[in-house]
Amino acid sequence: MSEPGMTAPPPGPRSRGRDILGLLAFAAACAAVSIIGGAVTRGSIDTWYRALDKPAFNPPDWVFPIVWTALYVMMAIAAWRVWRRAPIRTTWPALSAFAVQLTLNLAWSFLFFGLQRIELALAEIVVLLLAIAVSARLFWRIDRWAGALMAPYFLWVCYATALNAALFLIN
Repeated sequence: MSEPGMTAPPPGPRSRGRDILGLLAFAAACAAVSIIGGAVTRGSIDTWYRALDKPAFNPPDWVFPIVWTALYVMMAIAAWRVWRRAPIRTTWPALSAFAVQLTLNLAWSFLFFGLQRIELALAEIVVLLLAIAVSARLFWRIDRWAGALMAPYFLWVCYATALNAALFLIN
């Protein structure tokens, strides 16, 4: 018997094919958010966003796709680990929280880049940050590695929140 949060193999029979399909499904969900968010973002990067005054801690544009790709991969693996760890009746609260934060993640792109509403994006990213914290905490209770995989995402969104706030204040 293992303690909650330990990374023992999931209970009951699992097929390798089912596990691979599950991982692909979580990767596809994260990729969809990335692709849609990227499409919304691309329309504003060279025009509206470039014209904004930026704080000194604003990274170069090329950093964002690298960081976000790594974060989406980690998020997909985290959700997959939770999904395969226990029956759905046990994991659905954590996976539902994950779906909520993923939806909020995408909504931020629409608010900030699509609508160019820095103030609405700032309010929304605070809610996103809370949703990530809830998701990570629920993941941690089921699988500690999954919870730990959410930590870089949480930290990056903390940074993005500060960046969003600075852009709001100086523009």
